[in-house]
Amino acid sequence: MKIAVLGTGTVGNTIGSRLIELGHTVMMGSRTADNEKAKAFVDKHTTNARAGLFADAAAFGEIIFNCTAGLGSLAALKLAGAENMNGKIIVDVANPLDFSKGMPPSLSVVNTNSLGEEIQKAFPQSKVVKTLNTMWCGLMVTPSLVNKGDHHVFLCSNYEDAKEEVKKILFSFGWKDENIIDLGDLTAARGTEMYLPLWLRIYGAKKAGVFNIKVVS
Repeated sequence: MKIAVLGTGTVGNTIGSRLIELGHTVMMGSRTADNEKAKAFVDKHTTNARAGLFADAAAFGEIIFNCTAGLGSLAALKLAGAENMNGKIIVDVANPLDFSKGMPPSLSVVNTNSLGEEIQKAFPQSKVVKTLNTMWCGLMVTPSLVNKGDHHVFLCSNYEDAKEEVKKILFSFGWKDENIIDLGDLTAARGTEMYLPLWLRIYGAKKAGVFNIKVVS
């Protein structure tokens, strides 16, 4: 499959690299054609890695991963172009963390709205699926790093068919069906995004990010 990864940071690099390992062709999108991190991503992989502008990547990908920083996600996706994303799934792993007043960050969208919902409103012809945003990026693509993979990932979307397609990618990452919790429509992104302030506190207490949620009852 041809997959677009928007964002050149650690999350985009981690997800993009794992997708290439699984046999997909990945184009990493950025704001500039000469982005050094995107070039390094292509150089790191002998095959199936490309780089281009956000719009190039969005046009290339059959599925689009939004791995940009949450405060800049809408601007980045606008540069990607609605016409390049119409009818396509946008897998949104970003969180609206606002570091403008230092640590700990606040959320720029919260309570009655979410970044996932804002993306869906801005691009109504795309199908936004919110997932993987409640953990460190290494766990996103290798869940076996914690408790032999027995912990949970959440997803939500207004589109059932899109959720099923994204589940296939999660399965390929190593997530078990019983550990994928479908939270319903995209308003559930409010809750998963609001978990991030707690995640950051746990990270600070543990001095490590290799942990995740396991729901027990």
